[in-house]
Amino acid sequence: MRELGGTVYHAARGWLPHLLDELGDRDRLDGELVTVLGPRRKARWARNLWLEPLLIDFSSVGEAAKILRSIQRNWAACPNRLHRRTALIAEKLPPLPLKPKVFPFDIPEVPMGAFTLLDEGRMLASGVCSSPFANGEFEFEEDKEGPPSRAYRKLWEALVLTGTRPGPGDVCVDAGASPGGWTWALAGLGAQVTAIDRADLEPRIAALPNVKVLRHDAFTLKPEDFGPVDWLFSDVICYPPALLAWVEKWLASGLARNFVCTIKMQGADYDRATTDLFEAVPGSRVVHLWHNRHELTWIKVEGDRGLGSPPRD
Repeated sequence: MRELGGTVYHAARGWLPHLLDELGDRDRLDGELVTVLGPRRKARWARNLWLEPLLIDFSSVGEAAKILRSIQRNWAACPNRLHRRTALIAEKLPPLPLKPKVFPFDIPEVPMGAFTLLDEGRMLASGVCSSPFANGEFEFEEDKEGPPSRAYRKLWEALVLTGTRPGPGDVCVDAGASPGGWTWALAGLGAQVTAIDRADLEPRIAALPNVKVLRHDAFTLKPEDFGPVDWLFSDVICYPPALLAWVEKWLASGLARNFVCTIKMQGADYDRATTDLFEAVPGSRVVHLWHNRHELTWIKVEGDRGLGSPPRD
C-alpha cells in the first residue's frame, strides 16, 4: 500500500474535457478519473475528489476487499476496466445506501471511499473523498405530479449541500422562473416567492397563495425595486457575464442575504474567466452539482457548511 501524494479528480458526467482544461497536465487518466500528483488544484468540473489516494497491490478478490475494509467501511466501486472483477470485490464489501433521498435530508457524516482497478492485482483507492455520496452520485425521491419540470432537483441539491434552506416568512426572488420548478420548490418550503420571467409560469404554480408573478426581464429590474430579500435565486438562460453584472448589483446593494445562481455555459464553451469572478466573491463557491448539465452553480449562503469542508470545486 503506497500513498500517492496527490488527488484523483472524478469528472462531472460528460464534462471530462472541461476538467482536463482546468487541471492542465496530469499524471494518470483512467476513464473519467484524472490523477494529479502534488498540491490540490481547482476543479469545478469534478463530481468527486479522492483526497487520500493509495496504490494497493493484492493477490485475490478476497484480499482486496479485506484491505479496503481495514481502512474504513463504505466503498463505492468505480469500474473503468475489469468490470467483473471490480463487481466481485464490491460484493464482498458492506452494501451502500443507494435509495433515492427524500428532501430535505442531512448529509451523512460517515466517510465514503472509492476504488478502481488498474489491473488484476492493483487498485487505486481513497478512503476519504469530497463527496459523501458514492462516486458523487445520488438521486432524490421525485415528485412526479407537483413540479412542472425536473429543474427543482438541482435547487434541492444546492440547499442540501449548504445545510440550510428558506422557510416560512423568508422572502425569495426566483429569476428565470418559468415554468415554475424552483418556485414550486420554494413555495413548498413555506417561503414567499416573487417569480420573474417573460414567459408564463404553469397556471397552478402561479396560483399558489405564497407566489407573486412578475412578467418581466429580471435583469432590467433593480434591487431597489424589491427591497430586502432573504434569498436570491436565478436559473436564467443567459451568458455568464450578464448574470454576473446583475448579481454584482445585488451584492453592491446589500439587499440580498443568500444567493443560489446557475451559471449556464453557451454551446460547448466554458467561460472560465467569468466563473473565476463569481468565485472571487468572498464567502462563496462554485460547484458542479450532480443534477447540473452544462452549467455550474454559484452559492453564497450564510452558514454554508460546505465552505469549511474539503472542496468539491
